[in-house]
Amino acid sequence: MGIKLAELVNEVKRTITFENLFKKSIAIDAFNTIYQFLAIIRQTDGTPLKDYQGNVTSHLSGLFYRSINFLEHNIKPIYVFDGTPSELKLDTIKERKKVKENAKEKMIQAQDDEDFREAKKFAQFTSTLDSGMIEESKKLIDFMGIPIIQADSEGEAQSAYIVDKGDAWACASQDYDTLLFGGERLLRNFAISRSRKVKDTTVTLDIEYVSLNKFLNNLGITREQLIEMGILIGTDFFPGIKGIGQKTALDLIRKYGTIKNILNNQIKIGGKEIILNLELVAQIKDIFLKPDVKKDYKKPRQKKIKFDNLEELLIEQHNFSRKRVENALERLRKLDTSKVQVSLDDFFK
Repeated sequence: MGIKLAELVNEVKRTITFENLFKKSIAIDAFNTIYQFLAIIRQTDGTPLKDYQGNVTSHLSGLFYRSINFLEHNIKPIYVFDGTPSELKLDTIKERKKVKENAKEKMIQAQDDEDFREAKKFAQFTSTLDSGMIEESKKLIDFMGIPIIQADSEGEAQSAYIVDKGDAWACASQDYDTLLFGGERLLRNFAISRSRKVKDTTVTLDIEYVSLNKFLNNLGITREQLIEMGILIGTDFFPGIKGIGQKTALDLIRKYGTIKNILNNQIKIGGKEIILNLELVAQIKDIFLKPDVKKDYKKPRQKKIKFDNLEELLIEQHNFSRKRVENALERLRKLDTSKVQVSLDDFFK
């Protein structure tokens, strides 16, 4: 889900291309990315791609071909995987499970009615990522020579830390929570410009770039105040206050400075006084300001590509088209390894 900040971000976001990211290292929110592939890479009736044994392969297809695009453009991906979620996130996880179950029922009904357009629409909300799919995703990424960092908790927090330490230039995620974790540079829609259907309209998705400093300066608030805004609006760790959206939260924080002051002034929204437990507020703020991150991670470096392992995994184990995979691997073989394996120090010259 993440925090809803799109209206406020629109004032400062920029559109960039792969060429703007030449030789840059990008910390990618792996779970966020994999869920995208599970949602969008589906057959006409909404069914995900599967091998002959019935195993879902949408995530492997998406990771494989998109990662090749990154490498061909001399971009250095680093996939960051989530660890154990905070207890405060468990309610969000339960709610997402309910949404998936409801969507699955509607998808099945639409398939029975042979309304495949509706079936595919609901199918996008049914995606489930299990431990086996996570491990195979890691295996594929490793075979491609791309570095992996396993976070202790939130992948977005780990990505922000990696950028802060200078081992990556930006974080890539669809969720604006990355900004609350202190991610200085955020990339959304991190792929080659593409189009998708929204109702009956074709929308072009370009890479969206957001600078945290510019965002905060434009709003006239601090990062800690942005986090308090997030608590009012709603994050994965707290549902927010009913009736408070982005602009209302900004107005309140600008006027009163802190949630504590808002409570002291007994501010009402929709005729109801805002009530919050300040101990809970402090706990949520600590998740963003003092996140559980792995500080001793191995410095990310591109490794040798294991072509034989990739063929075994994709063709032999999961029945991918041999011709398509071999053509893709040929693209990798043509890459100038002296360009691909550039030192991260070069990224910041």
